[in-house]
Amino acid sequence: MAAPFLLWSAGVWLQSSTPMTTNLHTVVEILIRTAVIYLFVLVGVRLSGKREVGQMTPFDLTLLLLLSNSVQNAMTGPDTSLVGGVVAAATLLILNYGVAEVAGMNRRFRKVIQGSPSLLIHNGELVMPHLAREHVSVDEVMRALREHGISCVQDVSLAVLEVDGSISVLRYDDVRPEAQPHKRLRFLHKNQ
Repeated sequence: MAAPFLLWSAGVWLQSSTPMTTNLHTVVEILIRTAVIYLFVLVGVRLSGKREVGQMTPFDLTLLLLLSNSVQNAMTGPDTSLVGGVVAAATLLILNYGVAEVAGMNRRFRKVIQGSPSLLIHNGELVMPHLAREHVSVDEVMRALREHGISCVQDVSLAVLEVDGSISVLRYDDVRPEAQPHKRLRFLHKNQ
């Protein structure tokens, strides 16, 4: 067992039996544990869907807090030293930076990590299979329409669930009649 040592905190010397240093083997172990937990949580968040990321409910916040608390011990193991915490935090920051950089450079990787937008309303009609796949209720779509100042689905050319969890809405009125959409986007002009 480590000998107690003095620690200066808030103007007072405290006696502590927890060392502030750690050996290289423990640092490498913390680094590997943290990387594994990061990847596991990243995959879990990605599989939970876009709405979970975009709009947190009290249930989601509670889950996030409990999840962070539960994986903390798995990252550092029995090491509660200052160095152990710094290594875990630095590993998370570096991994996050690396994933963001690769996602910025590689479109295929970005699609795997972030997903792709989903069409929720097309030509004034809800696309129910897409709502079901994305776990978006009709009430949530209607709330998004109201936030955009739209009262009914029939006035919407398209509504898209974006990768960040927000819902983008485009009315028929927003499409200029003189605009020539791409041949795949002809549905933007309402059939008259």
